[in-house]
Amino acid sequence: MMTELIAEGDDIFLYLDRRRTYLVKVEADKSFHTHKGYIQLGDLIGKEYGTRIASSMDIEFVALKPNIRDYIFKTNRRTQISYPKDISLIIMFSGIGPGSRVVEAGTGTGALTSAIAHYIKPAGRVYTYEVRQEFAKNAKKNLERAKLLEYVELKEGDVTEGIEEKDLDAVILDMATPWLVVPHAYTALKGSGVLVSFSPTIDQVVKAVEALTDYGFVGIETVETLMRFMQVVRGKTRPQTVMTGHTGYLTFARKAIKLEPDC
Repeated sequence: MMTELIAEGDDIFLYLDRRRTYLVKVEADKSFHTHKGYIQLGDLIGKEYGTRIASSMDIEFVALKPNIRDYIFKTNRRTQISYPKDISLIIMFSGIGPGSRVVEAGTGTGALTSAIAHYIKPAGRVYTYEVRQEFAKNAKKNLERAKLLEYVELKEGDVTEGIEEKDLDAVILDMATPWLVVPHAYTALKGSGVLVSFSPTIDQVVKAVEALTDYGFVGIETVETLMRFMQVVRGKTRPQTVMTGHTGYLTFARKAIKLEPDC
């Protein structure tokens, strides 16, 4: 594989340290200003991703190629984003991949939408429902920046009133009343399709699980993920004081087709 070079108009993930990173578009005549000096972005054109560049204060930055995690953390936020610790389990447990057809609700910032689109491309499709236009417009901008919009259909609608798509591989919900969607999800999913529900409170989980059980879903399980980074320095290695703790509960279930009554 040929070395990939930075071109004008590309995004770079400008890395100073773990806490100070920036998602920047490279433009020939632009400089990017930080508290550690400014960087002439045009100097990066034609250079390899991973190149080190010094600011005007002679502070060293690294120009990395953005990955899906970087785009998610740097989304323009109007709502709380989904965290990678939850997104990774959603992707793995839902079993989606290239070619999958997925309904998501609600769109929010488009962070989870971006992750789903990244994994179902190039032949898959994400149909994402959002009831608030301002959220959908913001999500569209984030998806465009991540170069994933072509795999997504943004829809204005309330999935508690119905899902238009059929034969879906997965229905992924990040909303206050997931139990109201269960009947529609059952109809929309193909046999063995997966429903995923993200809920901040256990009361929401209980109602969702009861609805899933009533509709004959199987393999119902609820998990919570906690992630803690480590401070690694010889003689001082220990868990970091601050961790990403509770964000929500993830409930997974698979559609089992109901038996037809004997005539």
